[in-house]
Amino acid sequence: MLKVKSRVQLRKSAKGQLLDDIGSIFGEAVEQFGNSKFETANIDDTSLILVDGEPLLFQVNGIYFPTVKGVLKLKLMKNVVTVDSGAVRFVVNGADVMCPGIVDADPDIRENDPVIVIEEAHSKPLAIGISLMSGKDMKGNKGKAVRSIHYVGDKLWNLDV
Repeated sequence: MLKVKSRVQLRKSAKGQLLDDIGSIFGEAVEQFGNSKFETANIDDTSLILVDGEPLLFQVNGIYFPTVKGVLKLKLMKNVVTVDSGAVRFVVNGADVMCPGIVDADPDIRENDPVIVIEEAHSKPLAIGISLMSGKDMKGNKGKAVRSIHYVGDKLWNLDV
């Protein structure tokens, strides 16, 4: 089990910039956290943002992504890729998302965008990934559509804050 060792509160200007960056990708839902306490923390080689003590964001290659818990908390529904029930068990085990399992994808998704992978039946988030093609090209195609970087049940999901 991973534990957060050090936490540093974000300055107001840095917090504002972070909210703008995330809002530009995932929509205005992030504005509800304007009065929340933001802290940076590191576990292994991952940089996290704790919002009121919860790990809701993490950084990959200089880009912030919501954690799966962050998607739930923020109710994010932009840059979403929806997979069928047959793909769920693979996605929650960390597999990349393949085109044949995709039933819907936000048409605004561009290659290398951060995306939220949800399941078709209940629209619950399963994973966070990086798109390997545009959202328009994902349905009815072959090959990998999303590289998985965080999923339900992984070390970030089970993080002890």
